Amino acid sequence: MNSRTRRIAVAAVAVGALTTGLTACGGDSLEGGKSDKAGSGSEGSGKKGTVVVGAAGFTESKVMAELYKQVLADAGYSASVKTVENREIYEPQLAKGAIDVVPEYAATLAEFLNLKKNGADAKPVASSDLDATVTALRGLAGPEGLTVLDAGEAVDQNAFAVSADYAKQHHVKTLSDLGKSGQKVKIAAGDECEKRPFCAPGLEKTYGIKVSGIDPKGVGTTQAKQAVKNGEDQLVLTTTTDATLKNFGLVLLEDDKKLQNADNIVPVVNTKDAGDKAIAVVLGKLTKTLTTDDLVELNRKVDAERQKEADVAKEYLQSKGLLKN
Repeated sequence: MNSRTRRIAVAAVAVGALTTGLTACGGDSLEGGKSDKAGSGSEGSGKKGTVVVGAAGFTESKVMAELYKQVLADAGYSASVKTVENREIYEPQLAKGAIDVVPEYAATLAEFLNLKKNGADAKPVASSDLDATVTALRGLAGPEGLTVLDAGEAVDQNAFAVSADYAKQHHVKTLSDLGKSGQKVKIAAGDECEKRPFCAPGLEKTYGIKVSGIDPKGVGTTQAKQAVKNGEDQLVLTTTTDATLKNFGLVLLEDDKKLQNADNIVPVVNTKDAGDKAIAVVLGKLTKTLTTDDLVELNRKVDAERQKEADVAKEYLQSKGLLKN
């Protein structure tokens, strides 16, 4: 899974997967203690203790985990990364302390914990309001033994793109512009877009966009973006950190009425093992520095240039003066 499919995949499997067994990638179970066999080796002096950073199985999460690992190691912790497949696996292990910290997405985790606690018909607690979403998240995370640190500017949320030629032809820069243009659009997305409130129904209700149909080519896939590039479709559902849009001549339309939830990146830690102020301060400096554009570039270097996550993370941290050693 990559960053462009994370949001939809999580929404599709969150409830059912809560009842499945927990098995880490490569058969390396996390039960029984903190192991880094499936992740990168430990770094740092270890004078301040050991910290295991969890990462899900897609590029952006792996890069974020490396960023966390390296700033923690630089601060004197023995830090390592443990890569597991998805939230359904790592969240319980974070709560148990087999993992100490995970880079998370505020709205997605809030709804994950909401469904876990209140069932499939739970009233949504996440919204486009970041402060309200984080407040709701903290209320759900606390009883799980988790502490939600401050969220930053960097956000990876659902987004819609058109071709640059289409944007120029119809004078559209925002989703409101698209609605006012009166143009009918076919959306390249997952088939669930037809019913999901953030997709076709939301575009019609919030922006007055005329949706002529859904082309089920997936969320942010090559096929979906190619269809918009070729003019077969007019709009593609992707994410704000999609690093390949320029390759297809596509541009994002601004979600100017805040249809999408606040999926800003936020560090979440095991309260008992990693809830001290020192860790919060270290991660907070990174959180305040990282932007959405930074995420796009970090993803691009890994996905397009095939650079290693650890190398990309180190170069970024050095460029921002976030590493002392």
